[in-house]
Amino acid sequence: VQLQACGGGLVQPGGSLTLSCATSGFTLDYYTIAWFRQAPGKEREGVSCIRRRDRRTYYSDSVKGRFTISRDSAKNTMYLQMNRVTFEDTAVYYCAATTTGIITSQVMNPRQYNYWGQGTLVTVSS
Repeated sequence: VQLQACGGGLVQPGGSLTLSCATSGFTLDYYTIAWFRQAPGKEREGVSCIRRRDRRTYYSDSVKGRFTISRDSAKNTMYLQMNRVTFEDTAVYYCAATTTGIITSQVMNPRQYNYWGQGTLVTVSS
């Protein structure tokens, strides 16, 4: 199982960016997939996920209404569309996956995920 995130870079406040995570070694539809981020000096936090068993999407309060998670099963790739970014969105973004069944309260808990990409840096700066 491999995940490889890309698409990070420098973006101005209010701008948009799309992150991609190419996966291999597993079928995307059979996994709960998620995006996490970690800002300097802060703990890793959940951003968004698509839960396997019901295909429901979840977003953290800080990105709800601005970010959109999606996947392309044919390409085995997941995405994070980031709109109206702010300085607080600056972080290393990681894609993750797990086959473990996750209850709603735990979908944003990084300990629930056992496969991780290497991270891609997003810097919001004017």
